[in-house]
Amino acid sequence: MRDFILDASDRAFQEEIRTFLARELAPRAAAIEDRDDWDAIKAAVAALGGAGYLRLMFPDLYRGSLAKPGLTHATILSEEASAINYAFETTIATALSCAYPLHRHASPPVRDRYLPGIVDGRTVGAICVTEPDAGSDTSRLKTRIDFDAARNEFVVNGLKRYISNAGVADVYIVYGVTDAAAAPGKILSAVVVPSGTDGLTFPRRYTFMGRRGCVVGEVAFDGCRVPADHLLGAAGGGTRIMVEMFNFERVILGGSGLGVARSAFDLATAHAQRREAFGEKLGCKELVWSSIAEMSWRIDAAELLTYRAAKLYDAGTAPRALMKAAAMAKLVATETATFCADRTVQILGGDGLTKEYGRAEQIYRDARALPIVGGTSEMARYLIASADLPTIKPGL
Repeated sequence: MRDFILDASDRAFQEEIRTFLARELAPRAAAIEDRDDWDAIKAAVAALGGAGYLRLMFPDLYRGSLAKPGLTHATILSEEASAINYAFETTIATALSCAYPLHRHASPPVRDRYLPGIVDGRTVGAICVTEPDAGSDTSRLKTRIDFDAARNEFVVNGLKRYISNAGVADVYIVYGVTDAAAAPGKILSAVVVPSGTDGLTFPRRYTFMGRRGCVVGEVAFDGCRVPADHLLGAAGGGTRIMVEMFNFERVILGGSGLGVARSAFDLATAHAQRREAFGEKLGCKELVWSSIAEMSWRIDAAELLTYRAAKLYDAGTAPRALMKAAAMAKLVATETATFCADRTVQILGGDGLTKEYGRAEQIYRDARALPIVGGTSEMARYLIASADLPTIKPGL
């Protein structure tokens, strides 16, 4: 069947990265899941960086065989990594989300100081947006980024939470308010805060139901000072940078959802064809094959939406115009992941609830984060509706 979204070179790359991850990530997956092994994650990140795969988003830095690398290929990487271990994929997706504004908006000295380590897999980054009173509603951000003209420095004060790579990252991209008199959420800025900065602490690491091995916690800034050239873009330009980043992140999360959904689907179809009940294969039962069919079409729909958004990005679609496509990709792919994970556990029965009989229970736990992280499903629906109702403002 002809592929209308991914071309032959894209599919060849998918096979290439699948083989690479089977060698470099799959043998470490148990250590990540069962022993919370950060060293295993770092080793796999280093392998990806050493092979050049963390440069896919940046054509000017890329040295591989692809003629036109881009978000399409970074999304393929996300899908294939998530199919093996979503916690690991969270680490590299966060690193790429940190590399993106560094590449596009940092001053040359700052970009040259922090970006090479991330794309080479020697260091990791973190994005600091969410706060105790601000999640999807970024207008409620309270972190302050004030300019001290006397010392030519920015001073950061505030508390961020649910930050991936908190405490283990080498560099933090921090969003905060720079003009308290402006309308809420309108005048934000973004600065680069390196690890080891005075006043930078990590009060808590969180324990999640899934994504074991993924380090997520709180990041506190108490009078953290960084040089003026650590500002990304212009003062007050953080909202625009954030919109660009969210589009990128939501498409990547579409790949994550696809990988998780596909791994669940593979378990379900294998079990349905192997297990016998009441004189026939389990997959012969209408209630089972109906679930298999729905999982299948949902995965295909998610793939089409996700890679359409990635291709639109790679074609240079403006951030505002891309917002709806990115939201649709994230919404459908992540909800497909939770649907497939749930149906797989149901089809496997008791085997789906126990570690001793495979990964179904892990996939179920991991998938639940997907409709929440990177913007909730509710926020994605709002963005889609807002684009389709341009003459009114739908309520949140």
